[in-house]
Amino acid sequence: MLNQLTLTKTRLLVGDALHELLAQKLRTFLTLLGMIFGVGAVIAMLNIGKGAEQEALKMIGSMGLQNLIVESKSYTAEELKDIREESLGLNIADVEAAMSTLPFITHYSGEKQIKLFALYSDYAKADASAVGVTSSYFDLASMTPAQGRLLSDDDELHVSQVAVLGADVAHTLFPDDEPLGQFLKINHVWFEVVGVIAAPQFNKEAFQGVKINGDRNRVFIPLSTSQKKLNMEPLASELDVVKFEVKEDYSTVLAAKAVTQLLAQRHGGVDDYSLIIPVELLAQQENTQRIFNIVMACVAGISLLVGGIGIMNIMLANVLERTKEIGLLRAVGATQQDIKLQFIAESFVISVIGGLLGIFFGLVLSEIIGFYSDWAVSWSLTAIVLSVSICLLVGVGFGVFPAIKASKLNPIDALHSD
Repeated sequence: MLNQLTLTKTRLLVGDALHELLAQKLRTFLTLLGMIFGVGAVIAMLNIGKGAEQEALKMIGSMGLQNLIVESKSYTAEELKDIREESLGLNIADVEAAMSTLPFITHYSGEKQIKLFALYSDYAKADASAVGVTSSYFDLASMTPAQGRLLSDDDELHVSQVAVLGADVAHTLFPDDEPLGQFLKINHVWFEVVGVIAAPQFNKEAFQGVKINGDRNRVFIPLSTSQKKLNMEPLASELDVVKFEVKEDYSTVLAAKAVTQLLAQRHGGVDDYSLIIPVELLAQQENTQRIFNIVMACVAGISLLVGGIGIMNIMLANVLERTKEIGLLRAVGATQQDIKLQFIAESFVISVIGGLLGIFFGLVLSEIIGFYSDWAVSWSLTAIVLSVSICLLVGVGFGVFPAIKASKLNPIDALHSD
């Protein structure tokens, strides 16, 4: 019985609140705008933040969280003459030394950029790049074939003239035909296409200043084939990039220090390489995203605060306009608690309506921002729950003061007010 009475009383309070708000449609609408924009801003901010986080994880996944990336630096021919007196550059011997002396290194991959003079098929030419890689390259880069197969150890061993294509270059060279089993020419050597790489799920070209996603427009051939059948630049390092995989239970930061010391000894102290630690890049991205979220949260919080002030204004105006009504209600037996609940109910109802409309606005705003800025957007239930909860808290909180003011009006003075 008690629950039934409470439910009935709640319905009456909500019904009366809706009636009073609808009586002042323009004022109510203007008050709602603050809540709508505030909730929408919070939802959009959190959705974009979550999308950026997921995209960062995808991008860093292509680099490998447990990987270390060593890149050979670029120099002019004159600079290389001096450097080669002290260092041979990044080479297979460096890799073998690391694998034999550093127990926390489990796998490696190597790659060497090919100096291109021509890259074409029977159907088209391509403005792409070609690179010789070890068969382990694809595993450490988390790459999978969309068609055919990847390069194998046998390809490396037998110096096979086979190639795996990135998604973009495959479409360029074979626009209307199946690429598998077809042939393409790199400089003066023909290669058979044995596979096509699946396109990554992100479109960014760089992550924290490090280039990624270039594999879409690359042709991969066995490293041994590139070294023995294609001309290399004089004095160039044997490898351009080496990627080391570190044991899962071992810190990549500590591993990087050990690799740096080893390479420094082998290269005679010449700093002709750079070391990239993907896990540190992810930490930088997370820190940047955290700052972005704080700034956006402040902006969204101000919007909600403005909305809350709007609710207080409309409630205070209602108190002034309905002074006689309040006096009459007190005269016929309404308690201060009843008056207080009535005005709080109005604040609650306008907050709920603003919150629901704000959800719709926030979802639309997220898509618009994502579309025009090319940012990733991911739906976040947490964003919706959090924003609506804050909206209700702010709305009801700012409605308490007018409700208390209304409940404390003297009934006799209220009845005689103009």
